[in-house]
Amino acid sequence: MESKRPYQICTKTIMDTTDPNIVFNEKGESDYYTNYIENIVPNWHTDERGYEELMKIADKIKKTSRNKDFDCIIGLSGGLDSSYAAYVAKEIMGIRPLIFHVDAGWNTDKAVGNIEKLINGLNLDLYTEVINWEEMKDLQRSFLKSQIADQDLPQDYAFFSGLYKFARKNNINYVLTGGNFSTECCREPEEWGGFPGIDVKLVKDIHGKFGTRPLKTFPLVDILSYKIYYKYVYGMEVFKPLNLVPYIKADAEQLLQDKFGWEPFQHKHHESRFTRFYEDYWLPRKFGFEKRRAHFSSLILTGQMTREEALDRISRPELSEEFLQKEFEYVANKLDLTKAELQEIFEGPNKTYNDYKNKMGIIKLGAQVMQKLGMEKRLFR
Repeated sequence: MESKRPYQICTKTIMDTTDPNIVFNEKGESDYYTNYIENIVPNWHTDERGYEELMKIADKIKKTSRNKDFDCIIGLSGGLDSSYAAYVAKEIMGIRPLIFHVDAGWNTDKAVGNIEKLINGLNLDLYTEVINWEEMKDLQRSFLKSQIADQDLPQDYAFFSGLYKFARKNNINYVLTGGNFSTECCREPEEWGGFPGIDVKLVKDIHGKFGTRPLKTFPLVDILSYKIYYKYVYGMEVFKPLNLVPYIKADAEQLLQDKFGWEPFQHKHHESRFTRFYEDYWLPRKFGFEKRRAHFSSLILTGQMTREEALDRISRPELSEEFLQKEFEYVANKLDLTKAELQEIFEGPNKTYNDYKNKMGIIKLGAQVMQKLGMEKRLFR
C-alpha cells in the first residue's frame, strides 16, 4: 500500500510516513514526540513517587492473596521486559509470582535458557502451557494465506489467552506484565501489525476461510472479555511495575546477566524464531513496515539511544541475508509448506484486517475511551 503523501520523517524520532496517519507540526516533530512530551512524561514517575506507588500495589496484592499459593501471575517469554518484571516482582516488591510460559512452538534456545535461569535464580514456580502444535500450525498458515500484515496475532493470542484463562481458572486476581514506557512509549501503528488486543471475530473469519482443522484446544479470550468481564466481574487487575521503577534497557540486561547468567537478544522480540523472522524479513520486505522504527524511537525518546545511532542501524537489516534465507526455509518447513509455497504467499497481494470480519470499530472506541480517562497514555490509532 503506497502512501500518497510525500515522504517525511520526524525530526525528534525516526517515525515516518510509513505510518500513513502520522501527523507533523510546523517544526517537523511527529505526534509520537508531542504525545510523549505532553502525555507520558508528566505522568511517568520512577523516583520516590513511583517506588511508593509500587509498594502500595505490593501491599494490596499481598493482603488480598494471603491465603493463596501465589500473589500474582507473570507471563514470561524469556525476553528482557518480562524477565525484568519477574525480577522486580520478587526482589523489589517482595511478592510471590507464578511464572507462566506459553510454548507456541517457536522458542529460541536462548529464551528457554533464560526462563530456566530466572526460575532457578529467583526460586520461582513455573507453569508451562504447550499449545497443540497441529492447531497452532493450522492457524498460522491461515493467517499467512490471509495476507494481512499482522502475522504475529496467532502467537499473541496464544500467549494472552492462555495466561488469562489460567489465571481465571486458578483464581489469580493480579496479572503483572513487562509493558512499559521506557522501551515501548512509541506504539506501533495498527497498519504495521500493531493490532490492539484479541479479536475473536477476526480469527474465526480468517481460520474459517483458510483453516483445515478445528481449533479445539487453542485458547482464545476476546479483548472485550478480558477488558470488561475479567476485570469487572472477576476483579482481575493488570499492573505494569516497570513504569514505577527506573528501567534502562542496558542496565537491566547487565543486572540479569550478572545475577542469573541471563543472555540478551540482539533486538526486541528475538526470543521467538517466528517473531524474529516476521519482524526482520516478512513485514519490511512484503509490506514496507519496520517495527524497529517504533522500538528505536522509544529508546530515542527515553534517552537510551541517539537519533543518529537509530538512523544508522535502521539503514541496514538487523540480521544477515544468509541467516534470513535459512530462517525462511526453517519457517516454511516447520509450517509444512515448501519454500516455493511460502514464497508464493509472500508474493501474493497484500491485504488488511478490513478485508475480513472484525470488531476493530468497537476495540478502537474502547481504546479512545481509555485514553480520555487517562488509562492509556501512549498514542493509539
